[in-house]
Amino acid sequence: MDEGITVDDRTVIPLEEIELRASRSSGPGGQHANVTASRIEAVFDVEASRTLDEEQRDLLRRRLGDRVTAVAQDARSQARNRELALERLREKLAEGLRRPKPRRPTRPSRAARERRLEDKRRRSERKGQRRPPPVDDP
Repeated sequence: MDEGITVDDRTVIPLEEIELRASRSSGPGGQHANVTASRIEAVFDVEASRTLDEEQRDLLRRRLGDRVTAVAQDARSQARNRELALERLREKLAEGLRRPKPRRPTRPSRAARERRLEDKRRRSERKGQRRPPPVDDP
């Protein structure tokens, strides 16, 4: 992880393009949390990246915005939180660059249509049985 984070099979973002900020963690932890800056925030500037091509940059900008951020304050150690923040950033970037598989339109089968109509008939009968019987007026 010293050279960068591998987003997908053709994209590796060098650590120089990721800004890592440390601050004090919130929540429980007692005296240790009050004196150590163990919370890590990893920030990736999509615009300033020299690694991404224009197509990838546009895709990330549309889906995630100009800056992608990941925060970790789960662990006591700054080093572990750094790993967690970089992994979360990698997951966000990978999801942002993922292309959905195109949907191939299909038609329902004959059996599926018959099942649907049979279910409709049964549901209609069940609801019809809930109604009170008609009243005959003399």
